[in-house]
Amino acid sequence: MNDKSADRTAAKPPTSARKRKAAAKEAPPARPSMLRLGLRWLARAGVAVAGFYAVLILLFAFLPPPINLYQLGESWRLGGIEKDWVSWDEIAPVMGRSAVAAEDANFCNHWGFDMAAIRQAIESGSNRGASTISQQVTKNVFLWHERSWLRKSLEAILTPVVELAWSKQRILEVYLNVAEFDEGVFGVQAAAQHYFGVDARDLTALQAARLAAVLPDPKGRSASKPSTFVRSRTRAIMLGAETIAADGRSACFEG
Repeated sequence: MNDKSADRTAAKPPTSARKRKAAAKEAPPARPSMLRLGLRWLARAGVAVAGFYAVLILLFAFLPPPINLYQLGESWRLGGIEKDWVSWDEIAPVMGRSAVAAEDANFCNHWGFDMAAIRQAIESGSNRGASTISQQVTKNVFLWHERSWLRKSLEAILTPVVELAWSKQRILEVYLNVAEFDEGVFGVQAAAQHYFGVDARDLTALQAARLAAVLPDPKGRSASKPSTFVRSRTRAIMLGAETIAADGRSACFEG
């Protein structure tokens, strides 16, 4: 046997080692565990949901939301609803100031969450006053009204995204068009016609404050037949609307 044959013979692994390697190559790959498979599908579902909401947020930055889950439910329950979308230019400026004064006086100064209001609500043991207009828009347009940890978690995730993708003026415009002002009456145009027989562009300071005063309890309050509470709240809103105009807290949506 020459030297080359000896080298080739020495280089070959033992037969048992070759068999083990061949068996390893032929063996089917290990199947992923049920946990890993479940996590993989959960991740895919999360990406799909995130993409779905991202598309809606981008679309509704320019297009009117056609309807939401709450409106669908009320339409089915009542046999129909009143709603009529109007652009920002078709809404009296005092209506925007009144809504902000009533529901979110620091609207121009936060990024979706009013941390001072949240702290005050926690200290007082109440959540009233902690929900910003941005949060309400997110809930009304993209989610549902029933309280749950899932809804609140999605609201907390989506609200900053809405704040990034939409201008403050757009957020307030959508809010005024989807808010409920009486049972089955949605949006400031339908509300102005329903209560006062005028268009949203022609609302007076008193009428705008009355509409804002029925929030957030449109089924229990009336803008055309105001209770003592609504009258008192109306006066406070009118004063608040004047104040935020004077101190610049309306600049982000009136500029």
